[in-house]
Amino acid sequence: MPIVTIQQGPRNVEQKRELVKKVTDAFVEALEVPAESVFVWIQEYQAENWGAAGKLTADR
Repeated sequence: MPIVTIQQGPRNVEQKRELVKKVTDAFVEALEVPAESVFVWIQEYQAENWGAAGKLTADR
């Protein structure tokens, strides 16, 4: 049972639907597992809760 965790900034529900579908399809193809066995978890973080290159994303 593959479990995928995606951490990202907020996206709309349509984007998340497409993401979950494509990630699931990739696991089905690569690992030859049934789609029903693939779990995708999305964790969303606001721009003030993460950073890169020493700066908050909210400050970019």
